Amino acid sequence: MKTDTPVVPKKYLAVFIMLTSCFALWGLLNNMTDNLVPSFQKIFMTSQSTAGFVQISFYGAYSVIAIFASLLIQKAGYRVGVLFGLGVYVIGALLYVPACVLQSFWTYIVGIFVVAGGCAVLETTCNPYVLALGDEETAVRRLNFAQMFNPLGSLAGIVLAQQLILANLNPATTEERMAMPAEELTAIVHHELFWVCVPYVGLCAIAAAIWFFFFFRKPTEIDHVAAEKSNLGEILSILAHSPKWYCGVVAQVFYVGVQIAAWTWMNVYCQKELGVTPAQGASYYLIALSLFIACRWLCTFLMKYFEPAKMMALFAFGAILSSFGVMYLRSDVVFTVGSLPFSWNVIALCSMSGFMSLMFPTIYGIGLGGIDPRAHKLGAAGLIMAIVGGALLTPWMASIIDAPGFWAKLVPMFDAAVDTNLHASSQSLRASFIVPVICFAVVLAYALAFRRKAKPGADR
Repeated sequence: MKTDTPVVPKKYLAVFIMLTSCFALWGLLNNMTDNLVPSFQKIFMTSQSTAGFVQISFYGAYSVIAIFASLLIQKAGYRVGVLFGLGVYVIGALLYVPACVLQSFWTYIVGIFVVAGGCAVLETTCNPYVLALGDEETAVRRLNFAQMFNPLGSLAGIVLAQQLILANLNPATTEERMAMPAEELTAIVHHELFWVCVPYVGLCAIAAAIWFFFFFRKPTEIDHVAAEKSNLGEILSILAHSPKWYCGVVAQVFYVGVQIAAWTWMNVYCQKELGVTPAQGASYYLIALSLFIACRWLCTFLMKYFEPAKMMALFAFGAILSSFGVMYLRSDVVFTVGSLPFSWNVIALCSMSGFMSLMFPTIYGIGLGGIDPRAHKLGAAGLIMAIVGGALLTPWMASIIDAPGFWAKLVPMFDAAVDTNLHASSQSLRASFIVPVICFAVVLAYALAFRRKAKPGADR
C-alpha cells in the first residue's frame, strides 16, 4: 500500500514541529519521574510502598484529568488545549521549589500530580491534533512519526535523571542518616532535593517557548472545528457504536500496562539471571529503549508501504515469542559486549521493546480513525486514560514475583530459591512474564480484528 500523499502539508509544518516537541517533553518527564521512586525512598527514608505514591500520583492524574481535557478542547479547540497543558505543567514544576524549601514529600506528590495533569492534557490534545493535520490516509503514519520523538525524550529523561538527580544522592544509608545531627541531615536533604528541582524547573523554559509559539499563532481552521454543537449524549452514542474505539481503549490499557511493567522489572530480571549489578542492569534498559526508538523510526517509514494494523499484528506475534523466550530460554552467556554479558533470555527481553515500538500510536490511530470527528476529543481522552494500565498491570507482575503460586507451574524447571537481596527467584521472575504474553495477545487480537481489508484492484 504505497501513497504519495504528503504526511504533513506544508501549511501545518510549523505546528507539527512544535507538537512533536511536546511529545518529547512528556516522554522526558515520564522517564525522569520513574527515578523519583528510589530517590525519594532514600531522601525521605520512606518505605517502598510510600515512595510508590509517586507513580500513583502520576498515573492517577492521567485517569482523572484526561476527561476534563477532552471537554476543554471540545469547546475551545486544540490550540487552547496545548496552551492549557503547558501552563499546568509549569505550575506543577514550580511547586517543586516550595517542596524543596519545606523538604516536604507530600508537597512533591501534589506537584507531581499537577505536572502529570499537564502531561495528560497535552497527550489528550496533541494526539488527535496530529491526526487532524492532514489527510486521513496518512494519519496513522503521521502520528507514528510524531511519536518517534516521545522515546527520544524518554532517553533524555533517563540521562537527566542519572546525571542530575541520582548522581547527587548522598551515599549515606538510612541507618547512617538517622544517626546524623539534624543540621547535617537537613543540609544533605536540601542538596539532594535542589537537584531534583533543577531539571523540572529548567524545563519550564522549553515549555514557555512552545507556549508562546501557540499563543501568538493564529488559530487554524482545525481549531475552529473544535466548537461543535453536538451534545455529550450524541458523542457518547457515537463512541458506543464504534467497536474499534472501545476495543482500542481495552487494547491500549493492556499495551501501556505491559510496557511499564516489563521495563519496571527488566533490571531485577537481568540482575537475577546474569548476576549483574544494578548499574549494569540499567544498561540493558538503555539498549532496549534504543531498540524501541530505532524500530519506531523504521516502522514509520515502512507504513508508507504496509498496512499499519497488519504490521502491528506481526509485531505483537513477535512480542509474544519474545515473552516466551524470557520465560523459557536459558541464561547461559552467549557473548559479552565490554563488561556486559548477554544470554538468549536477556536478548529476548531486550527484543521485546523493539516489537512494542509501533503499538501505542498505531492503536491510537486505528481507534480514532474513521469515526465521526465530533467524537475525536472525547475518544482521545479515553485512549489517554488507558495509560492507567501502567498502575494496574505492574502490581499484577509484582504479585507473581512475590508469590508465584499457580503461575510457578508454568516454569517448574527453574530455580525457586528466593534471592534475599532481590526478594525474587528465577522461577517467579520468569513466571511473571506470562503477563506480557496475555497483554500482547490482546493487542494481536485487536490488530487482526480491525485490519483494513484490501479493496479489489488496490495497489498493495
